[in-house]
Amino acid sequence: MDKWIDIDLLEKYPEATDSMISEALDMCMEQVKNNLPAFEEHFPAANSEGNFYTPGINTDWTSGFWTGEVWLSYENAKNEKDKELFETAGKKQVDSFLERINIRHYIDHHDMGFLYIPSCVAAYSLICYENAKEAAIKAADQLCSRYRPEGKYIQAWGEMWARDNARLIIDCMLNVPLLYRASELTKDEHYAEIAKNHIITTMKYIIRDDDSTWHTIFFDPDTGEFSHGATCQGYKDASAWARGQAWGIYGTAIAYKNTGDKEYIKYFERVSKYFLKHLPTDLCPYWDLSFGDGDENEQPRDSSSAAIAVCGFLEMSKYLDEESRAYYTSVAKKIMYSLIENYQVKDKSISNGQLLHGTYAKKTPYNTCKNSGVDECVIWGDYFFMEALTRLSRPDWKMYW
Repeated sequence: MDKWIDIDLLEKYPEATDSMISEALDMCMEQVKNNLPAFEEHFPAANSEGNFYTPGINTDWTSGFWTGEVWLSYENAKNEKDKELFETAGKKQVDSFLERINIRHYIDHHDMGFLYIPSCVAAYSLICYENAKEAAIKAADQLCSRYRPEGKYIQAWGEMWARDNARLIIDCMLNVPLLYRASELTKDEHYAEIAKNHIITTMKYIIRDDDSTWHTIFFDPDTGEFSHGATCQGYKDASAWARGQAWGIYGTAIAYKNTGDKEYIKYFERVSKYFLKHLPTDLCPYWDLSFGDGDENEQPRDSSSAAIAVCGFLEMSKYLDEESRAYYTSVAKKIMYSLIENYQVKDKSISNGQLLHGTYAKKTPYNTCKNSGVDECVIWGDYFFMEALTRLSRPDWKMYW
C-alpha cells in the first residue's frame, strides 16, 4: 500500500452533501448549547482529557475558539430563543476578554489573533458590542508591541528582545489579521503595515523548496537576517508538521484577501498541493505529514489540521478562476465527508467536544514540546470544523478573520 493518497484519484472520493453538512452543523450547535451551563462563564482547556473538556479561567492562548463556537452558533441559530441564549453567553465571554487585556493576564505572546478574532472581532461584527471593539483594538496594540523592526516580523514567544527569542512561527499568519481589522476599526494604517511586513517576511522564508513549511524561523537578533528554520511541535526539523502546513494554507488565503497580492495564490497552491499529497486514504492527516497509511499503530491523527485546511480551501476558492474554485471546493467537501463520517462527535455521552482524534503536541526525540492532547479533542479543531460547516452551508458568510 502506498503511504499517501494519489491526489489524481481524489475525484473518486465522495463529497459531503448539503443534508450532511446541515445535520452536522445542527449537531455542533446542540453540543454548544449542551456545554453552556459549564462554559458560559468559564472556558474549556486547550484539549480534552478522555475526550471531555474541563472548565477553567480565561488564561490559555486557545480561549477564543470556544467563544467563536458560541458566535457561530448565534449566527446559525434557527430560532430567536437560541439566538438570545448564544448572544448572552457570547457577551459575557467578550467581557472576560476585555478584562484579560486590561489586567494584562497572560498576553505576552503573539496569539492575540487566536484570542480576540473569534471572540471580540466576531462580536463587534455581528452585534456592534462596544466592549468587543475596545478589547480587539487593545489586543492589536499588544500584538504590535511584539514587532521587531530589524527583521520586520512579530516575535512569537518569550521575553521581547532576548537574543534566543528572535523568531516567528507559521501560526502567526492567523494572528496578523487582527491588525487588518484594527486598521478598519481605527482608520490607522499602522496596524496594517505591520501585518503586511510580517506576512512578507514569513512568506520569504517559511516555505521550503519541496513546498512543505517550517514551523519556526529564527533570525539574527541584531541584523534581522534569516538564520535557520526549525520545529517545536513537528516530528523533527526537516519534517512537515501537519497543523503548520494547514496554517500555511489558510494563512496564505487570508493574506491574499487582505492584500490582493497574486503571489500569495502561488504560495497557497504550493502548500496546498504538498498537504494533499501527504494525506492518508481517509483524507485526515497524521499529526506530522511525514507519516501516512501504515503508521497508524504508532502515530496519532490531527483532525484539526484537516478542518483548518478546509477553511483555507474555501476562502481562497472565492478568488480563483472557475476551474480552480470548483477543484478546491470539491476537495473541501471530500475532506469534510470524512470528518463528518469518521471524526465528528455525535453522542454527548462520548465527548463534550466536536471533533475527535486531534493532537495538540506530541513529544519526539527531535522536538522541544511535551505530550499534550494526543488523540483528543482540541478546541481550535472544534471551532474550525464549525467554521468549515458554516462556510459550506452559507457561501456568503463573512469570516471573522
